[in-house]
Amino acid sequence: MRLRPYIHRHDFEKIQNWITDERTHAMWCANHIKFPLEKEDFEQTLDRMYGLYGDLPFIAVTDEGKAVGFICCSVNYETNEAMLAFVLVSPEERGKGTAVEMLGLASRYCFGILGADTVQLNVFDANIRARKCYEKAGFTERRLEKDAFAYKDELWGRCNMVLSKTT
Repeated sequence: MRLRPYIHRHDFEKIQNWITDERTHAMWCANHIKFPLEKEDFEQTLDRMYGLYGDLPFIAVTDEGKAVGFICCSVNYETNEAMLAFVLVSPEERGKGTAVEMLGLASRYCFGILGADTVQLNVFDANIRARKCYEKAGFTERRLEKDAFAYKDELWGRCNMVLSKTT
């Protein structure tokens, strides 16, 4: 597997149907992006996230070039801490270790290229499967903010997880 830059006009169609229900969509993007995923809105969101935080979007591809994942990486140079966001794996790849491998590649990019000392990400506590995946990739809970996000009649806690360079 490799990470390569996400190219909107070439890659959007590959990922647009990876999330088909509204609740999963909210867990993925905290409603920063409209549901269902639409090309123009997604491009504008990625542009906005780059402007605000320097988020760089990547596609995880197999050695044959098949898109299997999406992830954004950024770094806060004041704290020297990287952030992973919008972690998404194609439905047919879920449960196969693809996300763990993609997170490993993204973390190595953050440590090696961006020069970060730590890498963090956020996950809703209701997203148990994703949290277990992040733990398998070496991330540990740093803090939990209870009832941080409202989705319909549910309140989700936001768990901040971190991976240190020494881990």
